[in-house]
Amino acid sequence: MTEMLIPELPTTRSTAFDPPAELGSLRAAAPIHRMRFPDGHEGWLVTGYELAREVHADRRFSSRSELHHPLRRLAGQAVPRQDPAKPGMFIGMDAPDHTRYRRLLTGQFTVRRMNALMPRIEQIVAEHLAGLRAAGSPADLVANFALPVPSMVICELLGVPWDEREAFQRDTAEALRLDRPFEEVMAAFERLEEFVADLVRRKRAEPGDDMLTGLVETGELTDGEVANMGLLLLVAGHETTANMLGLGTLALLRHPEQLAALKADPSLLDNAVEELMRYLSIIQFGTIRTALEDVGIGGVVIRAGDTVSISVPAANRDPERFERPDELDVRRSATGHIAFGHGVHQCLGQQLARIEMRVGYSALFREFPDLRLAVPASEVRLRTDMAIYGVHELPVAFS
Repeated sequence: MTEMLIPELPTTRSTAFDPPAELGSLRAAAPIHRMRFPDGHEGWLVTGYELAREVHADRRFSSRSELHHPLRRLAGQAVPRQDPAKPGMFIGMDAPDHTRYRRLLTGQFTVRRMNALMPRIEQIVAEHLAGLRAAGSPADLVANFALPVPSMVICELLGVPWDEREAFQRDTAEALRLDRPFEEVMAAFERLEEFVADLVRRKRAEPGDDMLTGLVETGELTDGEVANMGLLLLVAGHETTANMLGLGTLALLRHPEQLAALKADPSLLDNAVEELMRYLSIIQFGTIRTALEDVGIGGVVIRAGDTVSISVPAANRDPERFERPDELDVRRSATGHIAFGHGVHQCLGQQLARIEMRVGYSALFREFPDLRLAVPASEVRLRTDMAIYGVHELPVAFS
């Protein structure tokens, strides 16, 4: 292939639901291209589905934070750089450290254990739908349903007091902003770190029946390691699912024929959840890996030290893998999408997220059969300013 240097990662979305059009054009030309990172590094951008899976699964590509050249430069940040992952922050590590930390959590997220949580998730969903109705029409679906449901679930799993949710929700939102000065983003991260560190200290003093207590009681981890693992789970456990519930609802309302098909045949629910994850791909900037050695892949040679950006939205719209990829089709079998990643770093909480979405979407449209937007679609505020895509608010109306 001809190596064309892309000056930067395309980030301007074509529509509310489609990734940047440039990504599709690049993918049509080749599945991988040279790309300049904000610090001047000339690395690579992967847009093809098969190549994205290949890079995710190849141990010659590292997840170690300190090896990466970051994709974004925040205001006031002189030179973007990545520090080594703190103890417990296993998503920024390779084996054996990643393996050790992940092993301690794997048993907490089995399919069987997640299915056992379903009655409680159904109860949480029902309570918040009742709250949505009590709020009156019109109401904000995000504030009344999409955000609090996964937040309450992860709080109960980790043992976070529900009355302390406002602090971590506010700081999480601040930490994920792309339009805030570097100092403000880092201050939000520091407040989150202290919040979870204090929680771990309380768990050691007064153990509970929760995941954080379980990690403390393994005897294998320092309080700092437990806190950093807990921070990862807390942030990922509510932000991603909350945005899928909000943006997924908007997508179904904007595609009434798909919503009608789902209502007519509830057996399509599992398909619909997978298809929405593929179609929306809310981790909008994808994932990062860095080559540990020279690797020949996709018709190019990636040199040791080169950072590779993997565009999940582009890969999940690859026509070589998904027929009519730019269409939302709840009848489609979208299994194999990489919205949860791929390989050893695949999302640990994916089964929990699936259950929350299945229960959430099903109950929402059953309890509110006439749910509709309360404002023109053009007035819905999209999270183009956030690392995780979605909607800031979703004003809905109902009878």
